[in-house]
Amino acid sequence: MSKQNLRAGLVGLGAMGRNHARVLASLDGVELVGVMDPAGDATGAARGAQVVATLPELLALGLDYAVVACPTVLHEEAGLALAEAGVCALIEKPLAHTAAAARRLVDAFDRAGLVAGVGHIERFNPALQSLRSRLEAGELGEMYQVVTRRQGPFPQRIADVGVIKDLATHDIDLTSWMAGCPYASVSARAVSKSGRRHEDMVAVVGELADGTMVSHLVNWLSPLKERFTAVTGERGCFVADTLTADLTFHANGAFATEWEALSAFRGAAEGDMVRFAIPKREPLLVEHERFRDAVEGKANDIVTLVQGLRTVEVAEVVLDSARRKTSLPLQSPHARNLAALTQRS
Repeated sequence: MSKQNLRAGLVGLGAMGRNHARVLASLDGVELVGVMDPAGDATGAARGAQVVATLPELLALGLDYAVVACPTVLHEEAGLALAEAGVCALIEKPLAHTAAAARRLVDAFDRAGLVAGVGHIERFNPALQSLRSRLEAGELGEMYQVVTRRQGPFPQRIADVGVIKDLATHDIDLTSWMAGCPYASVSARAVSKSGRRHEDMVAVVGELADGTMVSHLVNWLSPLKERFTAVTGERGCFVADTLTADLTFHANGAFATEWEALSAFRGAAEGDMVRFAIPKREPLLVEHERFRDAVEGKANDIVTLVQGLRTVEVAEVVLDSARRKTSLPLQSPHARNLAALTQRS
């Protein structure tokens, strides 16, 4: 007997929603049965799936899981409705517009015993997947610093959150994920130059719990589009370009430096540079494959709601730091969980 496909739905047909529809429509083991968007589908992005105007209509189609790709401020409402209906969900990043809303989503899906994840697509970029594997294998030795730059032209489609919660959450998530360590403190400065109430440029410096230094430069104000991640450590520096999915390694010098002025900087001399040949599959497709497997109960590597919550919490501290123009600590996950248990008892 042939295996029955999972029945998937999609909430939102904006720029990201149209990409989700494209992948869902051709994903092995999945049938895209319905798409919900009050504005309809003038471009045919639903790929033949039924288009409805409300979430109850989408749920009436009988879903195994749904992808939430509506504006961030609507993530909580859509996610809670899916959890109540017993439908698994992949919710676009950031998980929610506030940490309090993100916590409510975590609690709702946890109580319902449903699979749920967050669409932090950068984790599935081939360059970062390879980089993390190499870090775990100890190829860099001790990690010293993670530097990211994420900048590009102003996106007219984003209006409900600023650059910190929209773009910087990519870097917050991938940094903690690659290092396997949470943030301990951040110091940020932000400005708004586009005439909107939300910030559109931010600079962040901080420290992870293990002492690794971090630096993030993020903006919507540059004609140059850049997606850069550099991890410097004991044996050299990895550089990932997630626009091209290229990963290179700049090794420390392997030979003694005769130049006296440089010899004082042991390990900082230039060595070999290697650009790795890595399989380059579309990150969104890999993300969907992992989530499909999770819904089917198979081994998987999805971004959990708890991880998504932690990213929103860090983003809120970054915002607070920028407003107050000071360095701020982050409460550790252990301390936060202990506080929650104390409040419930």
